[in-house]
Amino acid sequence: MAIKSLSIRIDSDMLHKLHVVADYEGRSANSQILILIRDAIEEYEQKHGVIELGGEKGK
Repeated sequence: MAIKSLSIRIDSDMLHKLHVVADYEGRSANSQILILIRDAIEEYEQKHGVIELGGEKGK
């Protein structure tokens, strides 16, 4: 699996709060974001079924 980079725009207050949560969990902000994304995908797949990766896999 290739590691891709993603740039996001985030409000400074939200970014500060993200760092507080990540620090509390003993993680970096990046690791915390990855966990939040993973959890959101798992929740989606529980409701809607597994997301099949086809031709859009490289995006």
